[in-house]
Amino acid sequence: MGCGELLLELRARVAGLRPGQVFELIAHDLGAPADIPAWCRLTGHTLVSQEHPVYRIRRKES
Repeated sequence: MGCGELLLELRARVAGLRPGQVFELIAHDLGAPADIPAWCRLTGHTLVSQEHPVYRIRRKES
């Protein structure tokens, strides 16, 4: 999965969550360790844990 595909997947997954809900994403993309934290910072979501390839992300409250 490329960077663009990864970010589209993140956006789609988060859209289906309730505020504050946590989900787990498995991303084998080599850019994921940099891209996922950056995406969380830009969108306001919280990166709960990061142990490549497993990432846990909490949807922002509002």
